[in-house]
Amino acid sequence: MTKENITPGLNITRDQMIRLLNEDLAGEYQAIIAYTVYSQVLKGAAYTDIARELEVHAGEELAHAIKIAKQIDYLGGMPGVMPKPVKTSNDPVEMLRADLENERETVGRYRERIRQAEAMGEFALSETLRAIIVQEQEHEIDLAAALDINVPPAKEPANRKNGHNQVKNTQASRR
Repeated sequence: MTKENITPGLNITRDQMIRLLNEDLAGEYQAIIAYTVYSQVLKGAAYTDIARELEVHAGEELAHAIKIAKQIDYLGGMPGVMPKPVKTSNDPVEMLRADLENERETVGRYRERIRQAEAMGEFALSETLRAIIVQEQEHEIDLAAALDINVPPAKEPANRKNGHNQVKNTQASRR
């Protein structure tokens, strides 16, 4: 494969991957905290099933955090310890929407991370991320069902600067 065939933004170093995975790990910590809190404060018959499901999600997010930390260590890095901020609310719908938004961002980031890992030749990392993304998409489905909406598409990572989106946006702005 020549360099011309590789998508811009996919060629990253181990150090860059460690940094990106630590950002992902902070998101997993955020999810553990959010699901733990939300599962306990959601009240009422309408939220009984999803509250129980969020408890399960918290455990799955902990497993994700451990897998990501293991990959960071394998790459020679030190796993981070700080979560991303957790949004809290007294409104159950707002909490569920915040969770869904976080899952959309997570799925988008992991899709990009899988492509980056494969470009690096880190196939075990990409397989680990594939297993995680399956559960993250299940979380999206559960949250969307609780909100009685369709699952929105994954969000592109906000910090993606050299990918196809920038090229498309530049071309669209010329029209």
